Amino acid sequence: MLMGTIAVLSAIFSVLICFGANGFGTLAWLWILPVSFVGLFLGLAILAFLALWGLTAIVDMNKPQDTDSKFYRWLTYLYIDAVFVILQTRFHTTGLENVPKDGRFLLVCNHLNDLDPLSLLKHFKKSQLAFISKRENDEKFIVGKLMHKILCQPINRENDREALKTIVKCIQILKEDKASIAVFPEGYTSRDGKLHTFRSGVFKIAQKAGVPIVVCTIRNTRQIFPNISHLKPTDVELHLVDVIPAEDLKGKTTVDIGNQVYEMMIGDLGESFRMEEA
Repeated sequence: MLMGTIAVLSAIFSVLICFGANGFGTLAWLWILPVSFVGLFLGLAILAFLALWGLTAIVDMNKPQDTDSKFYRWLTYLYIDAVFVILQTRFHTTGLENVPKDGRFLLVCNHLNDLDPLSLLKHFKKSQLAFISKRENDEKFIVGKLMHKILCQPINRENDREALKTIVKCIQILKEDKASIAVFPEGYTSRDGKLHTFRSGVFKIAQKAGVPIVVCTIRNTRQIFPNISHLKPTDVELHLVDVIPAEDLKGKTTVDIGNQVYEMMIGDLGESFRMEEA
């Protein structure tokens, strides 16, 4: 309630100060205009945040989500676009014209930062991505609720039986043409920027669902937060390296597929990203 009141007062103040400028002469606009715009922006930003909070607060996380919510997916994309504007992030993409136009797929990418899923969602909007995500993300304010509504699947990395249930659910989502699945095969965020060993079980999703694997790489997302703390923009590179057809996955082990994907990513990122063997 307090934030809503502040938002309304900020907007009213912005309007009043603009109209009041007539009594101060031309020079007054040099400081009144910037102040009024800041006041109006803050008011609208607070109102938008309250609306987003309200729309996600009503989401019941205990209720299974069996369909992709078009409204909440639109809301998610709106939220993501706003986040990257605020963080002054500029994206440079290559290869996205090779995204499969027909049918679903499994998207895999290296993982450097918590903003990586948002980066992929932003650039694969038409593909309706649903992420396999650590279950702790469900508890995140606003984000967890949005992920739930767009069919993202939490995975328990400490319990193989529960993890298998997630894999089976993702196969079902693909077969029923509800969404494409995205996953970071390293299983966690790389703290040193290297490409770590893959958890090859995730590639079983593509094999069992009979879908291609879209291999991507992302760079420089680790610099977003350090840069914005100094009010500097960040240039992020997102590459679609290649697409492995579903037919090429037949007869291969998931370890073989994982090794193939790993080498494809290293070929794009460079040898400096390769994790040294212990």
